[in-house]
Amino acid sequence: MSFPLLTATAVLPAVGAIVTAAVPAARRTGAKWLALGFSLATLVLAAIIVVRFDPGGERYQLTESHAWIKDFGVRYELGVDGIAVALIGLTALLIPFIIAAGWHDADPLEDVNPNRRWRPTQGFFALILGVEAMVVLSFEATDVFLFYIFFEAMLIPMYFLIGGFGDRAHAHGEEEAARQRSYAAVKFLLYNLVGGLIMLAAVIGLYAATAHQLGTGTFSLQEILQARAAGKLHFATTTERWLFLGFFFAFAVKAPLWPLHTWLPNAMGESTAPVAVLITAVVDKVGTFAMLRYCLQLFPEASKWATPVIVVLAVIGIIYGALLAIGQRDIKRLVAYASISHFGFIILGIFVMTTQGQAGATLYMVNHGISTAALMLVAGFLIGRRGSRLIADFGGVQKVAPVLAGTFLVGGLATLSLPGLAPFVSEFLVLVGTFSRYPALGIVATAGIVLAALYVLILYQRTMTGPVKAGIHGMPDLRVRELLVVAPLIALLLFLGVYPKPVTDIVNPAVKQTLSDVHKTDPKPAVEAVK
Repeated sequence: MSFPLLTATAVLPAVGAIVTAAVPAARRTGAKWLALGFSLATLVLAAIIVVRFDPGGERYQLTESHAWIKDFGVRYELGVDGIAVALIGLTALLIPFIIAAGWHDADPLEDVNPNRRWRPTQGFFALILGVEAMVVLSFEATDVFLFYIFFEAMLIPMYFLIGGFGDRAHAHGEEEAARQRSYAAVKFLLYNLVGGLIMLAAVIGLYAATAHQLGTGTFSLQEILQARAAGKLHFATTTERWLFLGFFFAFAVKAPLWPLHTWLPNAMGESTAPVAVLITAVVDKVGTFAMLRYCLQLFPEASKWATPVIVVLAVIGIIYGALLAIGQRDIKRLVAYASISHFGFIILGIFVMTTQGQAGATLYMVNHGISTAALMLVAGFLIGRRGSRLIADFGGVQKVAPVLAGTFLVGGLATLSLPGLAPFVSEFLVLVGTFSRYPALGIVATAGIVLAALYVLILYQRTMTGPVKAGIHGMPDLRVRELLVVAPLIALLLFLGVYPKPVTDIVNPAVKQTLSDVHKTDPKPAVEAVK
């Protein structure tokens, strides 16, 4: 029996979470190093997955399959395609940076009794590792019910990270800050629980449909796809559309897609910067990934039926998010609305049903994760120094902390998809794919690039340039730990900006197979014959 690499990659951070949580309260620093060590070990396993994956081989590789709940057709079934491999790599890459950036975010503000049972520092890092384990399993699962379990389970540690470890740089008193953190956490939980409950109804409906036609119900994605390809399983048009909507609604909330996005600015605004990165760069990617793996593959005809509405919603999200980002006074809420705009691009690329669009959307998931991490983590360092996240409280930072200002600028330029930085390639591919099938929507979506330039450059101008404001004098520049967090992310943005081939080589075969599932081909350009 071969080594269960996929299981190990998910179990290792889960074990790390348990071990870190068990560290005595007086040994906070040891707990941090332990969490960082487990995250780096997980990164090594993820790197092995990337190396062992053969883009030209079988669609799902490194598979594991074991009976779990036989009476209900539930199996512990794992497998990765190119899209999953890229996102597992992204997740494992970002978690060590998130842990290092949040090194002091959960430290007690004053000396506490070392015998106290509540250990906030240990709990903070244990919850981060727990989220990593559940996200990785969500990318690996090829059993629909198994995926659903971890899709929902990750809400629990995220709820506590948002509500229990909020941003300390709050404009109001601690009581009001706690109230707003609680509101943001509950809103996040309720939105995603409602989406999950609707998906659960669709999961049960899928099982009932397979049991009716195959004689035995199954949740196995590969079994369902094989049965459909062999003509043994066929969903009635109405049934397929309702099942599609049940799955898509849950994924659209998680993504988030306009108008189901309103939980995100609250959650990111009230979280610490590392947790905000965890939300938008890691957890939210499960929603867009699931659209590709489950919506398009399980319900191809319903996906094509819903496409016109979805691409319009995606374009609205692009413009809406960018416009609201321009008007923000809070740095973290600005990044949150920018992310809503970026997720609009990702969902647009998925549903234009072209090779360029879907390849660009998958690449965008990776690049957005890196660029948002770079910008938000530097913003977190900036906010921590000033004790405020209001844009108006900053000014002239580049004169007293030039390295901090420079890295903030690079993160911002990546967010606006400057050529030469990683997000440009993915955004360009999405727009090319959109223009080839929906030229009018492509024109409107392009306006999102102009608006992105506005909110990023206005943010930089107001915070970094001009006279040095009160409270900025004496602000320290980036420290060694902070440079070790930011520098590799900027290096990746530059590398993937000029050479995205390592990622595109992995994801392109999976994209082509997904397009084949929905029976779509790239539109042929209309070219007049030369006389």
